Amino acid sequence: MKTAGLTLVAIGLTGLSLGASAQDETPFITLASTTSTEASGLFDAIIPQFTEDTGIDVRVVAVGTGQAFEIARRGDADSLLVHDTVGEERFVEAGYGTERADVMVNDFVLIGPGGDPAGISEAESVAEALSRIAEAEAPFASRGDDSGTNRAELRLWDAAGVEPGGEWYRELGSGMGPTLNTAAGMDAYVMSDRATWVAFDNRQDLALLFEGDEALFNQYGSILISEERHPHLKHDLAEQWHAWLLSEEGQQAIADFTVKGQQLFFPNARSD
Repeated sequence: MKTAGLTLVAIGLTGLSLGASAQDETPFITLASTTSTEASGLFDAIIPQFTEDTGIDVRVVAVGTGQAFEIARRGDADSLLVHDTVGEERFVEAGYGTERADVMVNDFVLIGPGGDPAGISEAESVAEALSRIAEAEAPFASRGDDSGTNRAELRLWDAAGVEPGGEWYRELGSGMGPTLNTAAGMDAYVMSDRATWVAFDNRQDLALLFEGDEALFNQYGSILISEERHPHLKHDLAEQWHAWLLSEEGQQAIADFTVKGQQLFFPNARSD
């Protein structure tokens, strides 16, 4: 009886092992990307379509763009999808990536209390809007996390000739969702990507007050990681993901994604 019992246990363990092995054999890549693409629900919409087309799963690590770059530099991600074109080009030039391509675009918007104490809704440019906030010393919540949004925000302050600081300027070190929550709680101005704002529900008195300036253009790019630097990565699978994003199928999947009836990302991969 003891032998039979041990045999049954062994069979059971073997079955579990085979099941785990089969699950582990499902091909996947690790994608380092931004909180805006994850929080908006984009990946929940397009990754299943990619998996259906290719049999490859995509496991997303959603962080700020600066952190995503660092993860990729360490060789802890097979692919990158971020939104800091200047940083992306430097990443490739430094030899960490082998190819970068435009994938899609949306825009940034300025959010603030409905009463708009700094009057930014009357501004003719984002530079004027930010100058009005600084002159009024109206509370401004900044992500302060080296994300693509934070990097873009700092470039816009610089273009406006403003060095933000003092009690009115709060650097939070948070993702976009938590930063919007903080702005809602303190009736502060904040810059957000449109996708996260549309998907955000805890608005309280916040309202979209300024949009449409070309300087608020927000480009996303896909990058292949260098095989020479990180030969252990799944480069063949990552190349399929990269190619699919740029393909007619991938671009259509991005275009079809909506939240509350709004298209949030606009595909702009180049056909050449």
